Amino acid sequence: MAQKVTLSIPDMLSKKLDKWRKSFNLSKMFQDALLEAIQKKEEFQKRILQDFDMSEIINRLKKEKFESEKNYLEMGIYKGLEWAKRAHYEDLVYAVGFEDSYNIVKDSKFNYYFNEIFNSDHLINFSQEHFNQHAKKFMDGWCKGVSDFYNEIVEKLS
Repeated sequence: MAQKVTLSIPDMLSKKLDKWRKSFNLSKMFQDALLEAIQKKEEFQKRILQDFDMSEIINRLKKEKFESEKNYLEMGIYKGLEWAKRAHYEDLVYAVGFEDSYNIVKDSKFNYYFNEIFNSDHLINFSQEHFNQHAKKFMDGWCKGVSDFYNEIVEKLS
């Protein structure tokens, strides 16, 4: 049994079709085009499953994701340590005492500094409400670098 399908076409195409309607078997044309499109999709899916071991691909991508996140954490630690070495004492204490490490980027003392860093890396993305995984890892690292530096020198300042 055949099923009916309703199609929509633009007005311009409809006007051209009116002129040639008797020359075409529209049902057959649609069936042939649809069958060809479905076969292409099925062949593509079959190729993916045959050519690639999806679990192997997923494992590789998980490893790459872990390495990427580790790199952003390490970059954050390095940048935090670099900043802490040059910071004035009051700014250092202010940064170490900051309650929410993700909100420090919005702080007027640090906004320009972090915008410059984040704008130089297309994978780091943050807005006022959202940090992507790269920005979070970087900020976790930055705060760790600053905090580690401060903890190393604080007793020597007495």
